[in-house]
Amino acid sequence: MYSIEGFSLTTKDACAPKATPTASPTVAPTMMPEPTEIPAPELLDIVDTAIADGRFTTLVAAVQAAGLVEALKGEGHLTVFAPTDDAFALLPEGTVETLLKPENLEQLKSILLYHVVSGKVMATDVVDLSSAHTMAGKDVAVKVEMGNVYINQSKVIITDIETSNGVFHVIDTVLLPPAGLVDIVDTAVADGRFTTLAAALQAAGLVDTLKGEGPFTVFAPTDEAFAKLPAGTVETLLKTENLEQLKNSLLYHVVLGKVMASDVLVLNSADTALGQMISIKVVDGKVYLIDTIQVIITDVLASNGVIHVIDSVLLPE
Repeated sequence: MYSIEGFSLTTKDACAPKATPTASPTVAPTMMPEPTEIPAPELLDIVDTAIADGRFTTLVAAVQAAGLVEALKGEGHLTVFAPTDDAFALLPEGTVETLLKPENLEQLKSILLYHVVSGKVMATDVVDLSSAHTMAGKDVAVKVEMGNVYINQSKVIITDIETSNGVFHVIDTVLLPPAGLVDIVDTAVADGRFTTLAAALQAAGLVDTLKGEGPFTVFAPTDEAFAKLPAGTVETLLKTENLEQLKNSLLYHVVLGKVMASDVLVLNSADTALGQMISIKVVDGKVYLIDTIQVIITDVLASNGVIHVIDSVLLPE
């Protein structure tokens, strides 16, 4: 045996073969778990969806007052055209408060049901409709103009908010069911935007004519349209010695027969009750009379015809 201080080695050890290094055990790679799909949030019913949204507090209060909560939380699929709080705020002051009174709840219920259609009608379905039958028992008109969808005169501003029992589309004004159509003159008077036109019809002796059976189509200038005329023009036309000229000007806004917006779009002219033609053209989806006067609202129905609203007064040659 050989010896070194602090260390000894026998010949047996010296001659022994060197140990073979032991290989490190192979570690299996850690398997990453499959990604777990996050489940979509569970849909709420129409009422609870409206409550959670926060923009329909007046609508929800009205639905509760009218006793329609359970109906709108039911299992059957429904489509609701839902006015926002801003839409309700456009109603005349005090309207909502009056409707919420116990003695008016039946009227409130009718108004709310006029916003509800049975079945699930998505935006892709709406654009193919011309009307829809509401749960109030009365139809609403559906039309597409310049890429926008209108329910009666209310614009659809958000579509396809899905719920567990249907869908709702958001509209910018409250739908009011017709109490029964009135004639063109009374429709214009009730609207409130045609006071100058109504006064002119009265002065020209045309009220009885436009309250007749018709049907008539009237391109109706608003008060703002009359205000565009040179100062003093209306006052001059209303003078007794100028009433024939006023009458001719008003008849230039009237077409015999009921001409709806869909008809106007395919016309290039129309013969007025004055006997003079007005030209019609469509540019970028907008309808213009005699090149520059724009039709801004279409298909305001009356019992004896239809009104299309224009932004300026038509002046005959």
